[in-house]
Amino acid sequence: MEKMTKNIMTRRDFLRSSVLAASGICLGRKVWSATTNQNNSDSPNIVLIVSDDQGYGDSSCYEHPKEVDTPNIDRLAAEGVRLTNGYASAYVCAPTRAGLLTGRYQQRFGFYTGGDSRVGLPLNEVTVAEVLKKQGYATAVIGKWHVGIEPEYRPLKRGFDEFYGFLGHGAHDYFNLKITNEHNSIYRNDKPINDTGYLTDNLGREAVSFIERHRKQPFFLYLPFNAVHWPLQALQKYIKRFDTGDENRDIYLAMLTSMDEAIGKVLDALKRTGADDNTLLIFFSDNGGARKNFANNGILRDYKHSVYEGGIHVPFIVRWPGKLPKGTVCDEPVISLDVMPTICAAVGAKLPGDRVYDGKNMLPVLRGQMKGPLHKTLFWDDGVKQWAVREGKWKLLFNREGSLELYDLEGDIGEKNNLAKQNPEIVKHLQQTYKAWKNQMAPQLSKARRKRQTSTTISSQKKKNRKNR
Repeated sequence: MEKMTKNIMTRRDFLRSSVLAASGICLGRKVWSATTNQNNSDSPNIVLIVSDDQGYGDSSCYEHPKEVDTPNIDRLAAEGVRLTNGYASAYVCAPTRAGLLTGRYQQRFGFYTGGDSRVGLPLNEVTVAEVLKKQGYATAVIGKWHVGIEPEYRPLKRGFDEFYGFLGHGAHDYFNLKITNEHNSIYRNDKPINDTGYLTDNLGREAVSFIERHRKQPFFLYLPFNAVHWPLQALQKYIKRFDTGDENRDIYLAMLTSMDEAIGKVLDALKRTGADDNTLLIFFSDNGGARKNFANNGILRDYKHSVYEGGIHVPFIVRWPGKLPKGTVCDEPVISLDVMPTICAAVGAKLPGDRVYDGKNMLPVLRGQMKGPLHKTLFWDDGVKQWAVREGKWKLLFNREGSLELYDLEGDIGEKNNLAKQNPEIVKHLQQTYKAWKNQMAPQLSKARRKRQTSTTISSQKKKNRKNR
């Protein structure tokens, strides 16, 4: 159960915020709305900020090395709820994005790896932007898309009114923003453009512009930075601030500084336009810090591409002035899948009732109102080499070497002591729990497409052979 600290809200403030927030009530797998008035001027704005490959120790509001300084991320934590057990739903970028946009384990629709982004988020999946658009929201994605590169899979076809950023595949040059090819160029809406500047700064600029242009209507801003993803490229004025003894680490920290300043500009724009008090803002990293970009995951074991905590345990902060307690810490495990149900609860929108939703409304947890866990179990699976399941304090994982490992995360968050031999019954239970979950998941998108393509090629060749006889 979560532990809330530093709660400075009075009883009167808390009761008032509870009444105001009562527009969304989560019941089982559906979110029922108390009001669905699309023209309701009280509808909260939504800002969803996702960093890329950021280390758990690379926010100064978490335990961090002395060289890390992120005043604007710290500002989010000081004005909201900082989660110590926040997870991404995958250890790489694209699957996490597919899950957070849909509120469903991405494995349910076959999106297991970064390579599945080349196929795209299936067209029958409903995104949070589509739900909000029906509620009268202006919607924009500014940054890294990475869930589909063909025209029918692009942002303007998936519920977004505006798009500035790039489609895929993962990394992007921070300085070369000229038109290169269809997939890696910078886009404004559905057209590639030539741009100049530093990409992180540009994303901040575009986010501020969107907020200012839509100050008179509720808006949903999805701001997925590609910072601090490789390649290591930063502005020289920021690189000069750091002297860690490792040039690569200095560049990474300079990239982090640019992103933090862009987040600060977004916060300032919310304040300047009068939107701040009525904006739910969620921030987290799409997976654990990457070894390749010299991220620091603190006490957590390993990095991106791993189901150890260093690959999936991420900085995670939720801020909603007046509606959530200020400057508090929550230890309850949450996952990026919870973003969509939480947003829908906040705005009073119904989730489609024809599918399973794995994410849950976080608001009761963030307010300290939950008596039990938000999730009984959490799962991770790359479809091939690695999987993990967490239930309470216990985490069972299957790693690249092909062995089962069991850890008590309450006493060993660094995953140093494998307790599998001492607890065979727990291992058996969690293994069975994982297998039951896995049986509900779909085949991998990219593998299924290759199978279809191979089948079509073989069929065509057989027809050709018959004609030549």
